[in-house]
Amino acid sequence: MVGYKFMGKAHSHAYRDVAFYFDNNVEPVMQAICGRNEAGVKEAAAKMGWQSYETDWRKLIEREDIDLIDIVTTNNSHAEIAIAAAEAGKHVYCEKPLSMTLEQSARMLEAVEKNGVIHMINHNYRFAPAVQFAKRLIQSGRLGKIYHIRATYLQDWIMDPSFPLVWRLNKEVSGSGAHGDLAAHIVDLARFLVGEFKEVNGMMETFIKERPIVEQSSGLSGTASSEQMGEVNVDDASIFMARFENGAIGTFEATRFAGGNRNGNRFEINGEKGSIRWDVEHMNNLQVYFHDDEPGLQGYRTISCTEEMHPYASAYWPAAHIIGYEHTFINLAVELLNGIDKGYSPSPNFMDGVKNQAVLEAVEQSASSRQWVSISQVQQSSEYSM
Repeated sequence: MVGYKFMGKAHSHAYRDVAFYFDNNVEPVMQAICGRNEAGVKEAAAKMGWQSYETDWRKLIEREDIDLIDIVTTNNSHAEIAIAAAEAGKHVYCEKPLSMTLEQSARMLEAVEKNGVIHMINHNYRFAPAVQFAKRLIQSGRLGKIYHIRATYLQDWIMDPSFPLVWRLNKEVSGSGAHGDLAAHIVDLARFLVGEFKEVNGMMETFIKERPIVEQSSGLSGTASSEQMGEVNVDDASIFMARFENGAIGTFEATRFAGGNRNGNRFEINGEKGSIRWDVEHMNNLQVYFHDDEPGLQGYRTISCTEEMHPYASAYWPAAHIIGYEHTFINLAVELLNGIDKGYSPSPNFMDGVKNQAVLEAVEQSASSRQWVSISQVQQSSEYSM
């Protein structure tokens, strides 16, 4: 694994626990973790259960005892590491967004396909049992024709103007702000549950233009080094409308300035026969409404998706003994291991990452031009034909 902080902890936990809950033919062996700070990565290796460590990711790729490269680094390094890993015959699992740009993502997809390696991207929210159950309801026709999706991803962790200029606020490292970090998740959920995007119309805003230079950061926190200021060159918020290929419409909002929202990843989907709602802050529950319920008893019911018939739930605890955020990574790891065992790339994979990036870039183009932008036109502009 390349990287060892916030997502490194989540991925490491999944590798350690997946065999405890699930019986897979392939079991992960945590051979080596990599980071530039030797003291930091050495400590992380010991704490998180890795057998060895490196300070240069190229040495990981050269090692014959490693089959899978897991990339949890900053966004600007995803493409280089993934392409090199694929060319070395390693399977690749990468954090989202897949890369900085659609062009980079397309090259990553081309590399893994050309070299015949297994590939996945981490959109872990797909793997909450309630989201998987929502997918099952939609596929079975219980909601009928889908009319609407409204999705939000709301956070508030950078509202303080004195919060430092961490890497997520630097376009050269992150590629974008709340848009690529948060909207990428709700775009993926919309693609997973509703279908492919056709066109978008969006706007983006940066509320605080300058912040103190960062001294050190970890996860979603950081400390300022001095009173020296730096430019914030990414968005603080993005809002867009969308039309889907199947005729559905949607609204999407991603922001880090929604006070009181710590991690408000939520969606509501409306169809001709019913509706569903989900909120990651209550991730075990799915709210469901059906039009054909008896008059007087109509309304949303709350389903605790913790029973044996709910996706993944049977591997854990008795009904209503809830699971948490970390288990979404374990559930994704199950699919990754099954893919490696059987020789296919489970979804979401790099193709999903490319399509996600096309939507994100279409929104950026729309915000700039103040016009509707077609996803197919943005895709055609990439060097890789999808």
